[in-house]
Amino acid sequence: MITAIVLIKTSVNRIPEIAEAIAALDSVSEVFSVTGTYDLIAMVRVPRHDDLADVIPGRISKIQGVEATDTHVAFRTYSQHDLEAAFAIGLDA
Repeated sequence: MITAIVLIKTSVNRIPEIAEAIAALDSVSEVFSVTGTYDLIAMVRVPRHDDLADVIPGRISKIQGVEATDTHVAFRTYSQHDLEAAFAIGLDA
């Protein structure tokens, strides 16, 4: 699975509506409203690298009020859940 972190600038007066529209897209797992240079951060997960083009410029960027995106593709994912599972291998609960 390919994970992309998409930083999104939006029309400030429509942030909640834009966030909901982005969150409704199939390949978007989470959307965060944040402070700073960007208004929203979306987590996009797709099976193939080529699918990112369909989701980000093909759908996210076309939502009315999205002004700009900056995409970062993850090389590897680390999470507390993954670490706990790795350390629990071979242990009886």
